[in-house]
Amino acid sequence: MFRPAVGMARRIWPWARTLSGLGMLGVLLWWLGTGPFLTGLRLINGPALAAALGIGALTTVCCAWRWSLVAGGLGVRLPLGTAVAHCYRSVFLNATLPGGVMGDVHRAVRHGRDVGDVGRGIRAVVWERTAGQLVQVVLSVVILLAFPSPVRRYLPVVLAVALAGVLVCAVVARALPRPGTARWARPLRTVVADVRAGLLARRTWLGVLLASAVVVAGHLATFLVAARTAGATAPLSRLVPLTLLALVAMGLPLNIGGFGPREGVAAWAFAAAGLTADQGVATAMVYGALVLVSSLPGAAVLVARRLRVPVPATP
Repeated sequence: MFRPAVGMARRIWPWARTLSGLGMLGVLLWWLGTGPFLTGLRLINGPALAAALGIGALTTVCCAWRWSLVAGGLGVRLPLGTAVAHCYRSVFLNATLPGGVMGDVHRAVRHGRDVGDVGRGIRAVVWERTAGQLVQVVLSVVILLAFPSPVRRYLPVVLAVALAGVLVCAVVARALPRPGTARWARPLRTVVADVRAGLLARRTWLGVLLASAVVVAGHLATFLVAARTAGATAPLSRLVPLTLLALVAMGLPLNIGGFGPREGVAAWAFAAAGLTADQGVATAMVYGALVLVSSLPGAAVLVARRLRVPVPATP
């Protein structure tokens, strides 16, 4: 009964996701015109591109290190050099394909096939990405509470509601009967084992935390470079929370090659903070272009794979 509905939802979701991203961009074009989009791209200069390439190299290596740590904890060998090449390819695909996650799906399946365990390869990427998102959420909450922003006064209420929701779910889960406990026992044991071995192990958790923090800082630094390149002269204490909101919006899988929610949230955040929506869109456009440029080594990895040129791996 539910299988046809699930199958239809799977077919509709990619189209809905793409149309949502196009819709957001369409609204911005109707509201602001093409000016902010083109202005941002025209302002990109050599120093901004150089900074993006350098920061991109640092964040990519940190992502690869985090992935290698998590995979090693799950018992899957992943040399750092191989992880860096796969992460560069993943970043390039994420930046050029709809949804922003196709590169991660590709590297998960590819690594799983390489090691002969697709399931474990996929789980390694899922937990690595989950750890990164959790650290980003925590750092985002701390920064948004510390600096003035359009959402600062609402955060305590949001956090209280979220905490209450978690507590209610926990109480309901314990109170409900469990007729299918045996069916869920094995997946639950796998999740618990993965978290303990892949994320919380003594040799893993500190590296995962450090790598995730550097990645978040790198993305934020790139956004600040984009803001300055786009002509934003506001002090960093005002720009940091605004660019962080746009960075968080990128986690929504409703984009077209990364574009969509980022530009919409940037336009709203900049306007709500007393700047201009045009400047927010220009900043987001510059950021998208800088990310694309910083991911270009991933295109070289794809070409090397096509030509079957071996990618060097660090043992």
